[in-house]
Amino acid sequence: MSRSAEFFFDLSSPWTRIAFANFRKAVEGADIAITWRPFLVGGVFNAVNDSVYESRKNPDNPKFRLSFAWLKEWAKLAGLAMNFPSVHHPVKSVNAMRFCCALEGDQAALVRFAEAAFEAYFGDARNIDDPDVLEQIAAACGLDGAALRTAASSEDCKQRLRQNTQEAIDRGSFGSPTIFVDRTFMYFGNDQLPLVLQRLAL
Repeated sequence: MSRSAEFFFDLSSPWTRIAFANFRKAVEGADIAITWRPFLVGGVFNAVNDSVYESRKNPDNPKFRLSFAWLKEWAKLAGLAMNFPSVHHPVKSVNAMRFCCALEGDQAALVRFAEAAFEAYFGDARNIDDPDVLEQIAAACGLDGAALRTAASSEDCKQRLRQNTQEAIDRGSFGSPTIFVDRTFMYFGNDQLPLVLQRLAL
């Protein structure tokens, strides 16, 4: 039986940056149909998980403080830069995710752009809410940045992002990344990747 996985992601999430890289590495060469699904994690938080905003109000909370240290350790383990939090945190990701939605029909290009945007934000501390920056990122990874920017601003693309986000919410998502295996089994976060791989029998 053919196996499948859907990876719902938002470029503003540091844990997603790590999970995106780790998951790609883990499934490389495997006979699994993978679909990368851009969505807006802020929309998810607003709908079903507003406790995230409450937790940010108390930066002295031990769990909150330690989470940044653990994040950097996970990034080091994955061989990824993690310049976070940067001056742009928390960044609005709606523009970035519209760029991703404009590429959703070309999954290889979407992955290329997402990797470059993750590096721009978490490695180089660039502002991925700025359409000029996003256009530059796209051009640097071999895409037509200007055309992508135009497509991302279309009503169709905006609607796709809303639909992806609502679909994730309707299927039980409460954050990024959310991973579905065979459209049935839902997992959340970088730390649950071993469960995803177990479910995929990898």
